[in-house]
Amino acid sequence: MIWHGLIIIALTALTQLGGLAWGLALLLRMAFGRFLLSFLIVYLGLTVVAHYTAPLAGREPLPCLDAGPNQIAVLNPLYCALNRHYVNPAMKAHADALSAHIHESFPGTRTRALDASFPFIDGFAMLPHLSHDDGNKLDLAFYYTDQHGEYRLGQTKSFIGYWGFEQPGPGDPQPCASDTGISLRWDVAWAQPYLRDWPLDAARTGEALRWLADNPVGNDYKIFVEPYLAERLGVSSDTIRFQGCSAARHDDHIHLEFNPG
Repeated sequence: MIWHGLIIIALTALTQLGGLAWGLALLLRMAFGRFLLSFLIVYLGLTVVAHYTAPLAGREPLPCLDAGPNQIAVLNPLYCALNRHYVNPAMKAHADALSAHIHESFPGTRTRALDASFPFIDGFAMLPHLSHDDGNKLDLAFYYTDQHGEYRLGQTKSFIGYWGFEQPGPGDPQPCASDTGISLRWDVAWAQPYLRDWPLDAARTGEALRWLADNPVGNDYKIFVEPYLAERLGVSSDTIRFQGCSAARHDDHIHLEFNPG
């Protein structure tokens, strides 16, 4: 039972609903016969229920598949399978407006979301993030080109959008270079050889960052991105912040947050 308890904790931290599904599957095992099958059935059922009931809690699911150029969608359906694609309605509208603007500026471009929030309960931590616990936060994927300079439609260096870090140059500001404290600022060095060797699409990414900075909404509007990268992209604004040396790196994605009020 200790192993079941640890699995319930892990699934709850990863998906919010997975731990509940595992626990219910333990109770229903006799009825279904096969435990993993019962778990998958229960988890799927809870996920479908969450999709339709989350709006009652003030959160909406982002599209799991391409919804067209004027709507944001998750980069990988895995985010939907893990119930990590929920935001408040104001955030969804703002992200859709960004998607429409980037498509207008660069026809055919798709804007993709990464981690958002779970469907229920404010303050429910979404590991490994230090926030993403209330529907008011959303991570946005960068845009990339291939080695020939061709835009990669809705694709990133990694299949999940994270860990494909840009790197500061010799003269770039590096506020965490001498920091030795405990943090989540992982370089994920083991994954780098397996990622696509694609350059950042500076035009699209810079325009997205600039539009976000120029169009704040709600209260306490913040954009987190590494200082050197914002400088390299030529974007400066009071809304662009540095997340600090204890949090994850933000030179593989843009973090957006605000309180709709």
